[in-house]
Amino acid sequence: MTDLLYSDVEEDLRASVRDLLKAKATPEALLARVETAEGYDLKLWRTLADEVGVAGLAVPEELGGHGASAREVAVVAEELGRSVAPVPFLGSVVLATTALVRAGAGGFVRRLAAGSAIGALAVPLSTAPGAGFPSSVTVSADGKLSGRVGTVADASVADLLVVPAAGPDGPGLYVVEASAATVTELVSFDLTRRVADVVLDNAPAVLVASGPDAASALEEALLFGAGILASEQTGVAEWALTETVSYLKGRYQFGRPVGGFQSLKHRLANLYTDLVLARAAARYAADSLATGTDVPIAVSVAQARVSPIAVHATEEAIQLHGGIGMTWEHPAHLYLKRAKADELALGTPGKHRARLAELVNLPA
Repeated sequence: MTDLLYSDVEEDLRASVRDLLKAKATPEALLARVETAEGYDLKLWRTLADEVGVAGLAVPEELGGHGASAREVAVVAEELGRSVAPVPFLGSVVLATTALVRAGAGGFVRRLAAGSAIGALAVPLSTAPGAGFPSSVTVSADGKLSGRVGTVADASVADLLVVPAAGPDGPGLYVVEASAATVTELVSFDLTRRVADVVLDNAPAVLVASGPDAASALEEALLFGAGILASEQTGVAEWALTETVSYLKGRYQFGRPVGGFQSLKHRLANLYTDLVLARAAARYAADSLATGTDVPIAVSVAQARVSPIAVHATEEAIQLHGGIGMTWEHPAHLYLKRAKADELALGTPGKHRARLAELVNLPA
């Protein structure tokens, strides 16, 4: 394990992303956007992809990326969690791009790394690492795909769909142009990250990996996604604590700041210690993904620990904000919904605890 403290490069990256999000993803703009059918802020996404370079952050330089590690990707995810910015980072950069890099699909990777295309991994967002290769999509003798995949993250804005499919010769990983599929956006609990149903009906596809290589590419993408998601959840929890402390300092009751009451100090102190634990687990997962050391264990520890912390922190934020926290006009509800949706994404804490028990040989 290397030093888990943030490096100067990581802090510089954080500052660039945070400054952009402060200017372009304000709470007022976010609340206005989720009231519309548009949903995603693709203008912001293009800025993140082109000017900051997040689309190709962890892509090798020979494939048109920046050659960064999972640690840098995790820093970006943390900042996006702090702002719950409605951009397709998880579906495109974290899941689809990782699967294609592992599959060796250089041409498609270049499109995603350049930001000229958005990708989505066509598996249900709830799919956990270790779940096995799905069989909801099948491939015909002429190489066309048919089937349905529900609740795919970021599919409604994707240009490329990375589709695991079961063929006569075993599992395969395919790429389908989104225009060849029927993508129906669903009513999502999380208004800042949309999910959609994807239906394929003899859709033309390009095989990029088959057999064990396809299964390995999918598993690595899911592991990478679950590990990076823990950093996003840490960002969500950090926003909840920071905003709540700021609010309680400025809210007066009985002639003194509400935050000065001992019972509320205790609750805030508990949130702070939880946040420290969450960051440690998320950073360990990111570092393990970067170094390839104990990856499944680190990812499951992070998800089992960080998911409940993010949910609890956002619940406390709403309660401690009082009446204003319950209103639609305050962004707190968006953070609670993101935290709760993330708790179900890429494996619930319970699934990760069960998998962790298997990985470290704990008895059932």
